[in-house]
Amino acid sequence: MSIAKDLRLVIVLPVHLSFEPDDDEAAEVERSRILRMALLEAGYNVVATLPGDHFLPDRIAQIQPDMIVVDAESQGRDILEHVVMATRDERRPIVLFSDDEDTSHVRRAIAAGVSAYVASGVPSERIKPVIDVAMARFEQEEKLRRELADAKSQLEERKVVDRAKGLLMSRQGLSEQEAYARLRKAAMDKGIKLAEVAQRLIDAADLLG
Repeated sequence: MSIAKDLRLVIVLPVHLSFEPDDDEAAEVERSRILRMALLEAGYNVVATLPGDHFLPDRIAQIQPDMIVVDAESQGRDILEHVVMATRDERRPIVLFSDDEDTSHVRRAIAAGVSAYVASGVPSERIKPVIDVAMARFEQEEKLRRELADAKSQLEERKVVDRAKGLLMSRQGLSEQEAYARLRKAAMDKGIKLAEVAQRLIDAADLLG
């Protein structure tokens, strides 16, 4: 099975259509049709087309798509706020197609979480490379986020262990090596992480004063 068929995509549109669509809404319908057909012809699984309103976060949470494709014109900045809110707690790649000639907000869109921004409308003949690049960029960013989070966690754990060692050294007259050995033995005996033993010691010391 191809990667494209594995991806579950949701298309997000900027407005609800009225019963009697005007010229702008009719153009939006045509854009949406072109985008949907381009995605389907490229082999992607389009599971839903949703309006970009305040109900979007709940709908995204229910559908659980792999990627969000936003189709917007000048309303791109407004609809993007709803999409960002919908992916705030569970990040997903976002691709934004827009005909808006004002590209001054592209940098802000990327900072908000957009993985790919196409300002020239829907490129039907090359939509697959756009989607593939967006997914690759998103996965790389998520890898960097995890690595950064791990590095911060390790730094915090090291600070906790160092503080616990300091307590043992000052209160029980142990050397740094002896203090570390005692913490490590306690962690092994209890079957928990060294940092957790250290935090418990610190909490107990704070409680006893």
